[in-house]
Amino acid sequence: MIKADLVRKVMETLDLPQAKASEAVNTIFDAMRQALTQGERIELRGFGVFLVKNRKRGIGRNPKTGVEVAIPPGKTIRFKPGKALRVAR
Repeated sequence: MIKADLVRKVMETLDLPQAKASEAVNTIFDAMRQALTQGERIELRGFGVFLVKNRKRGIGRNPKTGVEVAIPPGKTIRFKPGKALRVAR
């Protein structure tokens, strides 16, 4: 599923024009992006939790040349599925 599929689903469910449905989907994604950028946790009951985690520095390897590369510390986003999503398999 891609973003266009989400927009189409919102259009069908709420009987909205494409522009309004696209605006709604973009607003949700923008709010999620802003919250994650600020390090906040996003919890969607029945779906899962998005977390910002610290990533420690490490050593990686270039697969072509075998040269070691330093990987700087940073932040990464993790998704933890909710119980309803885990059971739905």
